[in-house]
Amino acid sequence: MTFYERVYETAKLRGLSIKKLADKIGVSDATIYTWKRTGAPTGKNLTAVSEALGVSIDYLLGNTDDMHQSSNNEMPVDLDEVLSKLGPAVSFGGKELTDDQKLKFYEMAKLMFGE
Repeated sequence: MTFYERVYETAKLRGLSIKKLADKIGVSDATIYTWKRTGAPTGKNLTAVSEALGVSIDYLLGNTDDMHQSSNNEMPVDLDEVLSKLGPAVSFGGKELTDDQKLKFYEMAKLMFGE
């Protein structure tokens, strides 16, 4: 199943049309329809779709058939430990990241390294 097909089917299960999903994530429905040709979006659109549909990015990308909740609902047991692994002053573009941004960075790293 392609990325678009997973998005379409999951949205349908959630009672959402493509138009309603697009409105919910702040893009046009044409943007979602382009994913038929281009495949999965990157960055914030990928995260937004995952959160809006309540499924993991791995599910949407076809890496798993388990439709489990997005990692936002699977908070680490010890947030302080997670954030300390990223260091007290992680920055990007000269600005220090917030704890929420550090956590998102940590979750992305886990996905990249298959943990």
